[in-house]
Amino acid sequence: LPMSGIGEILKAVGDFELFQKCLVLLTMLPCLSVAFHQFCQLFMVPHVPHHCDTSWIRAIGPNLTEEEQLNLTLPRDVDGEYEQCSMYSPVDWDLSSIMEYGLNATEKCSSGWVYPSAQPPSLLTEFDLVCDRKDLNDVSQSIYMLGLLLGAMIFGPLSDRIGRRPVILISIFLQGLFGVGIAFVPHFYVYMAFRCVVGATVSGVTMTILALATEWVGVSSRPKAVLLSHCCFAIGQMLLAGLSYGIRNWRLLEIAGSAPMFALFFYIWVLPESARWLVTKGRIEEAKKLLQKAASINKRTIPPGLLEQPGVSFAGFDSLAFCILKLKPETQTKSGSTLDLFRKKHLRKLTLIMSCAWFVNSLVYYGLSLNVTNFGLDIYLTQLAFGAVEIPARVGCIFMLQWFGRKKTQAVLLLLSGLVCLIITGIPEDQPGTSTILAIIGKFTASASFSTSYVYSAELFPTVIRQTGVGLCSMSARVAGIMAPLIRLLGQYHRAIPMAIFGSAPVVGGLLCFLLPETRGTELVDDT
Repeated sequence: LPMSGIGEILKAVGDFELFQKCLVLLTMLPCLSVAFHQFCQLFMVPHVPHHCDTSWIRAIGPNLTEEEQLNLTLPRDVDGEYEQCSMYSPVDWDLSSIMEYGLNATEKCSSGWVYPSAQPPSLLTEFDLVCDRKDLNDVSQSIYMLGLLLGAMIFGPLSDRIGRRPVILISIFLQGLFGVGIAFVPHFYVYMAFRCVVGATVSGVTMTILALATEWVGVSSRPKAVLLSHCCFAIGQMLLAGLSYGIRNWRLLEIAGSAPMFALFFYIWVLPESARWLVTKGRIEEAKKLLQKAASINKRTIPPGLLEQPGVSFAGFDSLAFCILKLKPETQTKSGSTLDLFRKKHLRKLTLIMSCAWFVNSLVYYGLSLNVTNFGLDIYLTQLAFGAVEIPARVGCIFMLQWFGRKKTQAVLLLLSGLVCLIITGIPEDQPGTSTILAIIGKFTASASFSTSYVYSAELFPTVIRQTGVGLCSMSARVAGIMAPLIRLLGQYHRAIPMAIFGSAPVVGGLLCFLLPETRGTELVDDT
């Protein structure tokens, strides 16, 4: 396709030189914090032994030992251990009567719980996320994922209206503010509300900063830029394992993971606006200054004819503005909407299958990632492995796409992700090593599949509705992210149910991908 307008000028500025490399580096730094917020709660709710607070008996037996107190006031389970969620109902007898006749009537813990005194403060111990309240842990993960969805819906249109740079700066400030604020919340419902806001800002940062990078980087280097940010997210997961191992107090851990966002305030002085966005808003002079600055950093020279005032023939507009104006009628006639994705049969098929692929991919990815505490091995080592395995997965994805094509890569990776989860359902609980190794393999294939989805979707949808199509797919992935923690709650009925769902969904999605066309080596489609 012939280059025109802003594309031609950006080509003269340089596709992926010093200016763009510095910009991509700036986009990578917030990805470390994104990984922290995505998975930090897993380390804030450790399994802690607990039992009902039965200090009522101290009023009539102040000299009882702790073991005597527990023996008189707590029933035992079938294994002979003290029940964690029930106690004998308090009575107004004297101590000798209780010791002689014993207590029989039981009730739920009415005065709270007791935890080991040596245990560092955690979400579980401070907000009593045990027994009837333990489901709040998974519910709060869903609330965070809801924040991601809301952030995409709020900050996406906002960045189109006020610009990429202001939205990134606002999101970074709010993420630091509410992230640190979480460390001081007095109640778990306030914690969930703050987490929702942080989730929204995570979407604001990741979506907008990625858009800014891709609008400055040349077409051939865009996959490289996206891959680098994905790898940085993986490094962030590995850093989380070390950070949470060293800081066991959940409030201090939250501050350690959130406060560094304030260090990114130097972005106010160094982060550029998108030249493409400035041009679409008619801010031509600002775009010219930015392009000239980028060219000078890249030690390039923009041909004089592209940015100079050409004279009366262009009626006072510079050539950049003229190119854009010249393109406007064509752009307007080819604009597409969400409805276009469903009006035509072939587009409807693409949209439904790719939305399904993104949904099941997100479901299995978060199903495995949020299950890190349940595989039986050390959660810090498991998290380190989960982060490390994403780097070869993201890099290897590029070669798989070149060798096997988009369709086969997407389908096979989803099938493998699902099959691994289905195999895990049959592994006995006393073999945690096997389950963990299989989960790491599943995380590898799910991560590679996610990277494939970005490339495949962009090539499948026509140019006029590409952003709309990819946005719809991304939204379906967010919905799956909300559902994944809630599906984990089904484990209370049978431990295999959640993993069976996380396994069967991507198998169906992978099979559906075989119905899609191959896009390797084909020209991008421009209209519907």
